[in-house]
Amino acid sequence: MSTAATSVPALERGLDILELLNQEPDGLGISELATRLSLNKNAVFRITHTLTDRNYLERDPLTKKFRLSPRLLSLGLPQAGDVSLVEVALPLMRELRDLTRETVQLGIQVGDEGVIIEQVSGLHPLRIAVDIGLRFPLHNNAPGKVLLANQSSHDRAATLNRIPLTADTPRTLTKPAALQNECTKVLNRGYATDHAEADEGIHCVAAPVTGPEGKLIAVLWVSAPAKRLPKSMFASMGAQVIDCAEQINGGLQP
Repeated sequence: MSTAATSVPALERGLDILELLNQEPDGLGISELATRLSLNKNAVFRITHTLTDRNYLERDPLTKKFRLSPRLLSLGLPQAGDVSLVEVALPLMRELRDLTRETVQLGIQVGDEGVIIEQVSGLHPLRIAVDIGLRFPLHNNAPGKVLLANQSSHDRAATLNRIPLTADTPRTLTKPAALQNECTKVLNRGYATDHAEADEGIHCVAAPVTGPEGKLIAVLWVSAPAKRLPKSMFASMGAQVIDCAEQINGGLQP
């Protein structure tokens, strides 16, 4: 039986839209989607609204552009029986938040970027908060460094040659050799740090979350203003984040 005889055109068009939007984190409107995919605008309208109704797409009320929703990310997350990574992590993230009083975030790698899949806001009036689904680079922040460090040496070298190593602050590491050395430090001590390398005045400490086979499945981190999380606290915060990440790992064990 031929592929054409078994294909479902509407489903194929829906998948084409999802795959295109995955390459466009800022989103696309109906006309843009129709033009890029050579589709009828009415068909795009029906498909995007169906996907939005099912919470696979979000639509910006101002720009009217569609983008992927966090629900799509959750489909591929690790499970422990009927319990997902986020379900295991959230209570432990809240405990870490209560202990540190700072924002705790959880992310995974998608392509050459990290993506935030969950967060628990800090308890201070001035706290770090971002949108779920926000993408972040791998070179200029603590969670990105964890994702980078846990790649194989071959994959890491290829990644560093492929991704843009932008200098976002004067402290950003932009040389592949320097980032390779940083990754070695991350692996040796078990956590990564961000000394205002992505944004001025913001520090982060991150640790890997591993699955039942010891393979990296996510990254956990604490984000805080530099004044509340100075470099002198990185080691103690690192120990707390590692402990929480290990407890998440324990909750995912079969």
